[in-house]
Amino acid sequence: MEETYIDTLDPEKLLQCPYDKNHQIRACRFPYHLIKCRKNHPDVANKLATCPFNARHQVPRAEISHHISSCDDKSCIEQDVVNQTRNLGQETLAESTWQCPPCDEDWDKDLWEQTSTPFVWGTANYCGNNSPASNIVMEHKSNLASGMRVPKSLPYVLPWKNNGNAQ
Repeated sequence: MEETYIDTLDPEKLLQCPYDKNHQIRACRFPYHLIKCRKNHPDVANKLATCPFNARHQVPRAEISHHISSCDDKSCIEQDVVNQTRNLGQETLAESTWQCPPCDEDWDKDLWEQTSTPFVWGTANYCGNNSPASNIVMEHKSNLASGMRVPKSLPYVLPWKNNGNAQ
């Protein structure tokens, strides 16, 4: 029994393609070959059905019900289902003891206590609120050359992101 089990798991074992009888495929490549050969032989593919327990099993449509009742892989799946249903009854969910840690953060309070001025692109503000010059009204300086202005909005399509389409 063990020898036949090891033999079925051998990745180098040659298997016959159900779509083309001349194809001998290594077991490790068989699933990939089935997909490729199914596309190349649609007339044969329409006559075959796939086993619900093992996609490697391609059986004539007339014989699929017999194959399903006698498929070796069916017992493995049925055993998994039985084991899962047994474990469901035995498992009891433990009540969680996790508690949320205390939070000392107050973002609203931090926002009002913030002493620095917010960053605004294209402007420079060199006076902090605590300096003696903070009472002086400062003119916002632009980093752009004279005669240039900051755009009021961005264009809908950025020139460097036009997906390679030439304009």
